[in-house]
Amino acid sequence: MNSQTLRNSIIYIVILTILGYFLWSSLVSSDRMRNEIEIKDLNALAEQINEGQVKSILVEGDKLVVKYHENESVGIAYKEPGVSLTKTLGLLGVEQDALSKVDIEFKSPGFWSNWPLILSSVLPFVLIIGIFLFIMRQAQGAGNQAFSFGKSRARLITGDKPTVTFDDVAGAEEAKEELKEVVEFLREPEKFAALGARIPKGVLMVGPPGTGKTLMAKAVAGEAGVPFFSISGSEFVEMFVGVGASRVRDLFEQAKRNSPCIIFIDEIDAVGRHRGAG
Repeated sequence: MNSQTLRNSIIYIVILTILGYFLWSSLVSSDRMRNEIEIKDLNALAEQINEGQVKSILVEGDKLVVKYHENESVGIAYKEPGVSLTKTLGLLGVEQDALSKVDIEFKSPGFWSNWPLILSSVLPFVLIIGIFLFIMRQAQGAGNQAFSFGKSRARLITGDKPTVTFDDVAGAEEAKEELKEVVEFLREPEKFAALGARIPKGVLMVGPPGTGKTLMAKAVAGEAGVPFFSISGSEFVEMFVGVGASRVRDLFEQAKRNSPCIIFIDEIDAVGRHRGAG
């Protein structure tokens, strides 16, 4: 897996995680809302306490979580900041005997108690920014692909440490003998240049598929210890005018930078098809 694929996978996982969180939080909040009853004011809560309906009250800052004896519903109410709950209920007419039967618990509100609200406020912006960056990255990638449309698709196989030699090619002894001269040219070009000889411009290998033409070309590069470029002739033929020629120029520029080297063009007969042949 290359870095681009890994990056895209991470982005997809983050997006799916955020969407899953929103789905989970919406389901949890809807289930919680079904079990919560909003108490309009503290006067209503005072009446419920006097009637003996209230089982316990959890005080979290200014928020009151009220539990009842008869059902599992939870009442939510709010008191004035900085005002004692017992004093407020006493002023509202709650009897002391009724209030003593209610279990009142105080809990200081922490940061994590409000994290669902914080996440629900922040995550939409994070999701929007993430999608925007992802779209921008994809657009940049598409732009780079557009600029590299005319680049050569040749695959470079270095031959500094030969892995394929003539010993790996079975048969074709006459072809090996002829290609050994090319190997000598590549190994010691100065010796031949001193004699006024010039290296062959290319070698045409003809034969049915599977007879070892590609392996023979790799063996020449392996014996000489030079880089090996492999490309298919069909990649030079494109429906857009000028793309094939641009790829040829780019291929030979790469070859000049890595010279001496070998360029192997497979299925070169694809280049020679005349226009309209299909």
